[in-house]
Amino acid sequence: MSTPSVPRSTSTLETTQKVLGPWSLPTSKLFWEGFTPSALAAQEETTNEQATIERAQIRSVFLCDSDWQRVETVVTQNGSVARISVIGQGNLEDATAQVSRFLSLDIDAREWPQVGRADPVIANAQAQLPGLRPCGFHSPYEAAVWAVLSQRVQMRQAAKIKADLQDRYGDNGAFPAPDVLRGLSLDLPGRKAEYLHAVAESALEGRLAGSYLRSIPAHIALQEVQQILGLGPFAAELVVIRGANFADVLPHNEHRLNAEIVEQYGAERPAAEIVEAWRPFRSWAAVHLRALREMRTHEIAG
Repeated sequence: MSTPSVPRSTSTLETTQKVLGPWSLPTSKLFWEGFTPSALAAQEETTNEQATIERAQIRSVFLCDSDWQRVETVVTQNGSVARISVIGQGNLEDATAQVSRFLSLDIDAREWPQVGRADPVIANAQAQLPGLRPCGFHSPYEAAVWAVLSQRVQMRQAAKIKADLQDRYGDNGAFPAPDVLRGLSLDLPGRKAEYLHAVAESALEGRLAGSYLRSIPAHIALQEVQQILGLGPFAAELVVIRGANFADVLPHNEHRLNAEIVEQYGAERPAAEIVEAWRPFRSWAAVHLRALREMRTHEIAG
């Protein structure tokens, strides 16, 4: 006779973490929430107490990619110290590490200002986005899902599909776990349903865990992601750069970034020479340029 399963209790874990190098939670939060062109101005204009409190926190709900348990998190800043609070039923230490990873708080960025000193374009970006730490997807799994959904469709359509999946099959605000996604019969354009099932299967095998991808060299991570059905070079860069949140991976398949480099540096200067000066923060430099382009042109980031 089987023993009835006992529901796991919800626990809370609060930790503090020293953030090395520049960091502004309000600036990073604006990026996290979509970085609309009016956001920085709105931040300066809003003065009521509740808005001030909300602006000083990053709140989110996500799935911990080590056990696929739902987690709620609140992150606040006190100078160079981040306070990370996580609530859930799973491995909260892993969940805390995941928060630190997707908010780039685990990156030693003490050398990031030096990139600006070597490159006036990046210096200008750093000045306009003070303390920005690129915020990624909650996990490489969610980045891979987005890569599939956004292939060959408008961003609004992809966002609507993702929101529908989350509302119908997710866990109270969190995206559906891989075992749930794998079992869904989805009516989606092209081979998207097949590709999503492949992504879910890979996530269950641990191939899309942020801790795993960050434990191997970036070029190997890119190769491994491309072994997943439906994920090509562009998708692999999205998963590695914005899913695992590597700090020093240059995207080669991002046309908006390429256009911004030409606009800022001129078409005559070799791109290879430009990006070499961004090491060891090529991902960060690319994100800063993309963010400024978004603010200037109202493009929707992919």
